[in-house]
Amino acid sequence: MASQKGHIKKGDRVKVIAGKEKGKIGNVLKVEHDGKLIVEGINKVKRHQKPAGTKRQGGIVEKEAPLHVSNVMLMCGKCVKPVRVRSQVLDDGKRVRVCGKCEEHLDA
Repeated sequence: MASQKGHIKKGDRVKVIAGKEKGKIGNVLKVEHDGKLIVEGINKVKRHQKPAGTKRQGGIVEKEAPLHVSNVMLMCGKCVKPVRVRSQVLDDGKRVRVCGKCEEHLDA
């Protein structure tokens, strides 16, 4: 399966639109190549971890699990709503992401 184009990037604010975490908002921590991303504070799971000598303590660790990119929508800073993302080429040839509702540039 081919990965999706980069319409969501690290540091973006997204809203979950499907699944058990539906309606929650968070920042993207990591984008993986297989179409998944990790969102801060969302989809937390508990994992058992063995101690690694003096480096880390063992026990039950709570961390974020990946979400599929199709289950989130990008939040526009101007509209303050989840929006679809369009791509626009500027006069200097640079490509930027644009809000589908208010035409605001999402790339700073």
